[in-house]
Amino acid sequence: MTAAGPVKRALVVGEINVDLVLKGLHAAPAPGQEVLADDFLMTPGSSSMICAMGLARLGNPVAFHGKLGLDTWGEYCLGALRDAGIDVASLRPDPALRTGVTVSLSTPSDRSLVTFAGAIASMHADEVSAGLLAKADHLHVSSYYLQKALRPGCRELFARAHAAGLSTSLDPGFDPARQWGSDLSETLHEVDLFLPNEEELKAITGYHDVRDALTALDNGRTRTVVKRGRFGCATLHEGELLEVPAYVVDAVDSTGAGDSFDAGFLHAWLRQWPLRNCMRWGSACGSLSTRGIGGTTRQANAEEANALVANAP
Repeated sequence: MTAAGPVKRALVVGEINVDLVLKGLHAAPAPGQEVLADDFLMTPGSSSMICAMGLARLGNPVAFHGKLGLDTWGEYCLGALRDAGIDVASLRPDPALRTGVTVSLSTPSDRSLVTFAGAIASMHADEVSAGLLAKADHLHVSSYYLQKALRPGCRELFARAHAAGLSTSLDPGFDPARQWGSDLSETLHEVDLFLPNEEELKAITGYHDVRDALTALDNGRTRTVVKRGRFGCATLHEGELLEVPAYVVDAVDSTGAGDSFDAGFLHAWLRQWPLRNCMRWGSACGSLSTRGIGGTTRQANAEEANALVANAP
């Protein structure tokens, strides 16, 4: 058992949407084709929500700030966050907006996503007030590329967080436009922890080799930890590539596994546990989340994650 550390309050700023997960497809359909799914589930979605709920499931105090519509999807998401024990006092459903929806096509090898952004793209950085930051110890932002209104002010938001004494983390998510703009490298100068997956890391840096890509992002401040799916995770530590393998579980659906990895890593990192332990907790929580359909139905609690980490070879 890893020794307990001080509990820090996390503020997650990000997108809110519903995931409609279609499971058991042998392959995603080609244009003009139809395929049948074995199962279907509606779950809380979005990288930000899944990470926030994973943190709360592990026992961390979490507040969430984002934009949502005054509609059925928004009501569902608000209820899910509240039921998870997350502080949603700052959330105000807007009748002028429509809550986002993501359809996840889950196949044995991976999943494909189709998203209606809705309110996701409408939140600006200056809507994150000093009062919200004052109540937190850490700021996490997900889906840099989807949050189009937040993106231009994201570096300034992180700078305000640092000035207020918070640590910061960023999960970029995928860029649907596949442009991977150069503004991200400037934003990272105000980010303590960067959590891309391998595909995102390679696209952002232009390097195919993981070590070369990690080296390209080394700015002297930001710790980049790359999520590599079944190959675990990796980071540069004292000039060397530090790798931690994934954990083998009976996987059902990989939707949101990377976001649960974020939650597990942050759970340990905010307690100032050793780096390798943080990576193991990230891998454990990412792996355990695949036991159920959707990103949040089987997220790990602290006992489950600790047992997996402690019993692994």
